[in-house]
Amino acid sequence: MSISYQVESSTDTSSNPVISSSLSYPKYENEWNVLASPDGTLTDAKGRSYNYLFWEAKLDLEPDFSKGFCVAGEDTSTFLEDALYQLGLTDSEADAFIMYWLPQMINNDYNVISFQTDRYEDAARLNISPTPDSEIRVFMTFYSVPYEVDISEQDLSSLNKTDREGFTLVEWGGAEIGSINGEFRRIMD
Repeated sequence: MSISYQVESSTDTSSNPVISSSLSYPKYENEWNVLASPDGTLTDAKGRSYNYLFWEAKLDLEPDFSKGFCVAGEDTSTFLEDALYQLGLTDSEADAFIMYWLPQMINNDYNVISFQTDRYEDAARLNISPTPDSEIRVFMTFYSVPYEVDISEQDLSSLNKTDREGFTLVEWGGAEIGSINGEFRRIMD
């Protein structure tokens, strides 16, 4: 199946793509056009195959930390394995997510983690043709703290909105929050 993948900002869907072409792989030039195989492999017009499309961007997204989790750095991998399973990622998708984010989290005393699915989906709308039968989009925000903090636990089951059926888009990413108004770094899969 041939697909076209575009990510657009929440403010202007026609002329303000949020992906920086210098921070994408393969290079993003207004869209990616790839052939999606049933095993998930993506192949471009030059015949090069990819497991993932990678992009970073600055988004207009104010994270909500009213609910989430406070996790000891050393417990982060176990926490993420469980959380990502609840959010619908397969073992191999969760493995890629954890391999990317764990080095930035494991040595922190504690990580305050919150998944921003709705806010993220509003900030980074997708334009994919053909339209996927199902979508799983996971976006984690976190910041480190030197002590355990009390936070209302987030209900992850409410964020997994779909079962995998037919052509399924899976996108994951996150942002380390340096300050409440800090820049957000997006890593998407």
